[in-house]
Amino acid sequence: MAAFFINRPIFAWVVAIIIMLAGVLAIGRLPVAHYPDIALPQISISAQYPGASASIIDRSVTQIIEQQIKGLDNLLHMKSSSSATGGTEIILTFAAGTDANTAQVQVQNKLQQALSLLPEAVQRQGVQALKAVDNSFMTVAFYDARDTMRPNDISDYVASSLIDPLSRIPGVGSITLYGTQNAMRIWCDPDKMRQYKLNPQDVIGAIRSQNAQVAGGQVGAAPALPGQEINIAINASSSLETAEEFEQIQLRVEENGSALLLKDVARIELNEESSMGVTFFNAHIGTGLAFKLASGANVLETSKAIKAELQSLASFFPPGLKYAYADDRAPIVEKSIRSVVCTLFEAIALVVAVMFVFMQSYRATLIPAIAVPVVLLGVFAVFAAVGFSINTLTMFGMVLAIGLLVDDAIVVVENVERLMRDEGLTPREAALKSMQQITGALVGIAVVISAVFAPMAFMPGSTGAIFRQFSVTIVASMVLSVVVAIVLTPALCATMLRPHATESGQGLLGGFNRWFAAFTERYARGVNGMVEKSLRWCVVFSVIVAGCLILFLLLPSAFLPDEDQGTLSVDVLLPPGASLERTQKIVEEIDAYFRNEEKDSIESVMSVVGWGFSGSGQNSAMVLPLLKDWSKRGAGQSAFDIMERATARFSSISGAEIFVMAPPAVMELGSSSGFEMELMDRGGRGHAALFSAKDALLEDAIKFPAVSYARYSGMVDTEQYDLVIDNGKAGAFGLNRGEINSALSAYWAGEYINDFSDKGRTKKVYFQAEPSVRTGIGDFSHFYLRNAKNEMVPFTSIIGVKSVLASPSLTRYQGIPSVKIEGAAAPGQSLGRAMAAMEKSATNLPPGFDYAWTGLAYQQRVSASQAPLLYAVSIIVVFLCLAALYESWTIPLAVLLAVPTGGIGALGGVYLRGMNNDIYLQIALLTIIGLSAKNSILIVEFARALHKGGKDVVSATVEASRLRLRPIIMTSLCFIIGVLPLAASNGAGSGAQNALGTAVLAGMLTATGLGIYYTPLFFIVVTRFFSGKLWRKYPSANISAQQEKR
Repeated sequence: MAAFFINRPIFAWVVAIIIMLAGVLAIGRLPVAHYPDIALPQISISAQYPGASASIIDRSVTQIIEQQIKGLDNLLHMKSSSSATGGTEIILTFAAGTDANTAQVQVQNKLQQALSLLPEAVQRQGVQALKAVDNSFMTVAFYDARDTMRPNDISDYVASSLIDPLSRIPGVGSITLYGTQNAMRIWCDPDKMRQYKLNPQDVIGAIRSQNAQVAGGQVGAAPALPGQEINIAINASSSLETAEEFEQIQLRVEENGSALLLKDVARIELNEESSMGVTFFNAHIGTGLAFKLASGANVLETSKAIKAELQSLASFFPPGLKYAYADDRAPIVEKSIRSVVCTLFEAIALVVAVMFVFMQSYRATLIPAIAVPVVLLGVFAVFAAVGFSINTLTMFGMVLAIGLLVDDAIVVVENVERLMRDEGLTPREAALKSMQQITGALVGIAVVISAVFAPMAFMPGSTGAIFRQFSVTIVASMVLSVVVAIVLTPALCATMLRPHATESGQGLLGGFNRWFAAFTERYARGVNGMVEKSLRWCVVFSVIVAGCLILFLLLPSAFLPDEDQGTLSVDVLLPPGASLERTQKIVEEIDAYFRNEEKDSIESVMSVVGWGFSGSGQNSAMVLPLLKDWSKRGAGQSAFDIMERATARFSSISGAEIFVMAPPAVMELGSSSGFEMELMDRGGRGHAALFSAKDALLEDAIKFPAVSYARYSGMVDTEQYDLVIDNGKAGAFGLNRGEINSALSAYWAGEYINDFSDKGRTKKVYFQAEPSVRTGIGDFSHFYLRNAKNEMVPFTSIIGVKSVLASPSLTRYQGIPSVKIEGAAAPGQSLGRAMAAMEKSATNLPPGFDYAWTGLAYQQRVSASQAPLLYAVSIIVVFLCLAALYESWTIPLAVLLAVPTGGIGALGGVYLRGMNNDIYLQIALLTIIGLSAKNSILIVEFARALHKGGKDVVSATVEASRLRLRPIIMTSLCFIIGVLPLAASNGAGSGAQNALGTAVLAGMLTATGLGIYYTPLFFIVVTRFFSGKLWRKYPSANISAQQEKR
């Protein structure tokens, strides 16, 4: 094939141009993302039960829904949370590859079966099933810099005018408002209700009947009589719109004609639907919207769409209302991709420079350089064909591919140059002879490296999704590289290269040539010396293998390296019963610290009181510091530096638990970069026993030095009043339990009545007793209930009160009561070691309790369990491919024996830089397997040919090593220099770049430095072993004689 294109160079150019055109067309269509869609698909179910306690919601809503969630395709696990604030959320996680739309339809069908079993109040509020991932990717703050607007007015405007258009943006899964929109609040006075002998249902019924939209039909509606000339709609009744109109609702008309109006027994106002908390942005009052991504959506595209929509809507904002991005993951995506693209171009420039040093000819350097854009653009076309995006992982694969894809072209050009120099052939003759010599080696190298990476593509789960990006990128690069090396490179050599003299040259390049020639001879003598003392060097190799195993065991494990993503999150939890005001004071102190003491690093601070990562309530809050751009921060101002200082500072704040967290590398894998564990009560031991087991686990875990902290990610039990209805007394007074329950719920919890229209928007109407008569349990004395005899019966005569401890939030995992435990590794320790410490602590759990890892920790466990299998499969596949290519069992063995020479460098480099055994180290080790094998093939292929030509095995091997040293050093150095920018990177996304770059760089240094000596040794040893002459004394290769002949 090569001869065909050498004789038709224009044809070769046409093939290359077609490949590049396909790539150019593909680039414009490829989406851009930080990571591929590696998170598992999720469906979120949410329901509201206003006024209900966590236990009531858990029993009457959450468990009812969970019992219907069965028979769903590919469902992995289910977790739920029931809150005393009146809501429940159930997160369903499905296996990778599950279509989120299909899963959502199946979940909605199951919800329809459960709907009729839920309380009426829940049915009226509605149950939603959304395709949203677990964590938000953007938080937008809305505030009044002049502080003239009321907080509820800001929340109401955002809820009424912004949430709907923003929710319709493609990619938005769900939106959480840190606040509520306004509602028509009917605050009844229980003393006046008693005076007028009214029950709550009397008032609620009157409002429902008089606040209604009634269709009155039409005048002249069809079928009309002959001669009918008009057709006019009739509106019988319209819903009310203002508080004044609600005040005029008639509750009762007396016999004398006087009317009892709603305003006579209640105060009516337009105010917040529920007073959950308060939000600040840079100390200005406001509200916030947290956006969750739809499963499978693109973060960058969705963020751009949200920003464009907000910019369009901002022109209609009320005077003084502004917005800002309190948390935004788009910059880390953009800057990470930009950083890797810069690294890619740096790698290309460095590789070209290295090629020029070795080639010492602009023409010879240009030929491999031309292969770079052809192959890279071709890979983009492959991305479009398989549905990949331009993301951090695919770009990493591109950087690794730079060194690989020029290797083939370098091997071709270097061999053509050698034949022109040593045998005096013309460029065309040299190109034809060169391709006859090395085509087999080129195909063998491509097959080997493809065989290393191909098994990655078949790994399951999120780990497989990461591996797949590298697998397709590297395999596509290698295939296209071989195509270019066979089609275009020899044609270019035949037309562009020129015969040249054989002198070593002058100046720096001449000095380099003389040095390299001397080094080559020393190397050949070194190889010959190793062969003579093969047993000693085999023992040294055994030490290297043992070192690899020791380092592998010493390295702490992790899933992905930690990344400075330009944001932090602070979870604040006060003791049970703490008021909103008390929580706000703590939050103000935290807010002031970030805005004052860390002002050089912090762009803005958003504080939310009433909502937190542990749950919602007056004793819960969260603070979101947004860091300045990476370019504006210097030494000691990374997210982790700030987190360490803030943790130390907040430890002095008494009366609150404050945890500073950095987000995980992939936002879908949890709320922090630490571990998440679900402790489950499988034995049905009860809530108290579960919390006791939790306390014991945490107390034991914190003793381990690998654990920085471990905490219960929820709210501790707080005081709760249980009302005990005396059914006997109630019957004696002529009251039934249903009437009592209904009145209690309406007075104290509040009841949603119906809707009304406010400024063109539909809002809710709520009935509830005045806040001033709900301040303590003694206020029950204000409430009465009318019986069938028209007598007002006091609540205190039929209801008793019992004080108990109860949880304001109940969680379940896989339908089993559970508690969520979060923690982080101590400084200098890895996530894997912290998880091992937690597992050791969990062995002391009482019978009936179990645990499960979730989020980032779950993925880390899956990754660790798959790694040994991946290494084994890759090595076996490489062995079999080499055996098939060379029709030999000895060559694959000789090639693979040199692999540990790269492993010792990769593991040692990672260990010395304090890094972890993570996904990137696994990818680096697989890459080194392929590259070590590639270098070995270049030597073994030539040694085999010379041996078949009649030379003894030692002479043939030493000669092959000497001949192939220059291309091996050149190609390896190109790869090493190509990944150097990754290892030295800083700024956005540098954690992943450093992890991959360090492992590959250090691995290739030792794979080359040791491999060029051990490959010939192993070829000779294996050849002797299979010929039965392992320890026979062979004559040393007469290197000097060979030189004279040349």
